[in-house]
Formats: sequence, C-alpha cells, structure tokens
Amino acid sequence: MHTPLNTQQHAVTETVMNKTTPIPFQQIALRLAMMSVALCALPAQASMNVLTCEPEWAALVGELAGDKASVNSATTALQDPHRIEARPSLIAKARNADLLVCTGLDLEVGWLPILLQQSGNNKIAVGKAGHFMAGSFVSPLDVPTKLDRADGDVHAAGNPHIQQDPHNIEKVAEALSKRLAEIDNANASYYQGRYKDFSTRWSAAEKKWEQQAASLKGVAVVEHHKNMAYLLNWLGLRSVATLEPKPGVEPSASHLAALQAQLQKAPAKIVLRAAYQDDRASKWLVEHASVKAVVVPFSVGADDKSKDLFGMFDVTVQRLLEGVK
Repeated sequence: MHTPLNTQQHAVTETVMNKTTPIPFQQIALRLAMMSVALCALPAQASMNVLTCEPEWAALVGELAGDKASVNSATTALQDPHRIEARPSLIAKARNADLLVCTGLDLEVGWLPILLQQSGNNKIAVGKAGHFMAGSFVSPLDVPTKLDRADGDVHAAGNPHIQQDPHNIEKVAEALSKRLAEIDNANASYYQGRYKDFSTRWSAAEKKWEQQAASLKGVAVVEHHKNMAYLLNWLGLRSVATLEPKPGVEPSASHLAALQAQLQKAPAKIVLRAAYQDDRASKWLVEHASVKAVVVPFSVGADDKSKDLFGMFDVTVQRLLEGVK
C-alpha cells in the first residue's frame, strides 16, 4: 500500500527516471539560495549599443560608459581608417547601434556614408543624437586654402588624425559624456561621474607625458604620411619632409633619392610612421641616411602595451625618446 507523504517534511516531488522522489524543504531552500546568488552574479545589462569608426573612440567610450555600453569598433589600429569596406557584418552592427562615434573631418568619407545608408538606422543618421563626430569638438590643423586633386589625398575639413594630441582627447571626452547622458538620461549621473574620474587621471597623465617629452621640442623628423600633425604640434617636433611625395602617393625611387640628398644638407633625427603603415620606405631611408625609424601605435590596440588610451601615449612618448638618443 502506498504511504502518503508527510506534508510537514515533503511538499515537492521530483521525477527521476520515471520515479517520484520527495525533495526535503531544506534542499529546496538551498537551491533557491544558489539560484539567487547566480542571478546576482550575472553582468549588468548594457544600456546601449555603441559603434565607433576607430579604436581610440571605442576605448574612450569604455572609459566613460563602463558596463552601460556594449562597444564595437569598425577598424583596428593595424588598418588604414581611410580605406575599409562596409561589410555585411559591419552593416549589421550599425543597424543595431544606438550611438555612432567617428572622427569625421572626412576621414571615413570613403565608406561611412555607405554604411549609414545600408544600415537604415535613423538613430545614427546625420543630425540625430546618435551621430557623434569627434572632429567637431576640436580645432583642426592643416585646413587647405585651396582644393586640388593634383595635390594628393587632401582633406577639405583639415587633418583628421586628431587623436594624436591628448588635449583633443579631453575635449572629445567632455562632449561625448554629455552625448551619452542625452541618449541614456537614466544613467546621466553615472556618465558624468566617470567623465570626472577620467578627466582627473587624464590631466595628470598629460603633465607626465609633457615633462617626459620636453627634450623632444625642436627635433627634426621625417613623416611617412601627413598624419602626425597633432602629435608634432603637441610636443613641438619639427616636420622637415615626408616619405610620400603627396598625401596617399607611395614614394618613388627618385623621390627617395631626392629626400636623401635633402637630409645630407639638413639632417633629421627620426623617420616617423604609424603602426598600420608599410615600413619599406622608412627602412630604405634608415639604410641611406643617418636617421632612426620610430613606429608609434597611432591608435589603441596596435601592440600589447597600447591596450588603452593611456598606454597608447605611454608607448608613443617612450618610442620617440628612444629614437632621438
């Protein structure tokens, strides 16, 4: 005969291999407690999806938004940000983005308009709160007085490589924290608090870098491409030539020979290029002129030591100092 369960000891049954087994209340309580702990351990749900065009802005969003944002970058530090494809996977990320953060100043002119059109995402359309162009918040350098395609790959709005000056990073951070708060007003105080913390740490780092790099002022350098203006302007370095005869045009043998002759009369200390740029021309110059090659990260993620914005500038200053020894 079946004996009824003692309801004071067993209130729930569990089926295991077609057999009904009673579960004591103590085990039920333990399981519920474990489930509660597991739920508390789950990561907080991000408030917004952010797509950036370059990794420096992905790093900055991470500093300002913390776990309130899920961030993807369209490019890496080892890619030329001028030239990428609006791939289907990238279009999908743009379609789901609440905020788009790019440099602007025509840096992404070859692919961003296609990305925006194909995504069909009105949140990140031009003129919307979700469309953030970092270049709008700084004073651009090298704004051309005339536009002529014969002059090479010239940007009408000025030099777009603004991330090479930490003072520009600070300006963009202030504006970006406000935009995050505008889009996600429920977490506005959170973004403001993180901005204040970042700004304090960033200001201290700026002073450190400028003290370390004081000896670089006036040093003559050869640039691979006209993309170092903000770095040179910040540290007082002096550009005397470029490996490219015109922006975006690869150097010919005759141009390199002329550059070698120029440097014999007016020497430079270093030839400077970004991590994503081809090293063949700079290697040639090192072999034929008394210069050292210096490769700077240019963006976050170019090497193991440039994992964030602070690391990017740490490495940049260190390599410049090593190059002029």
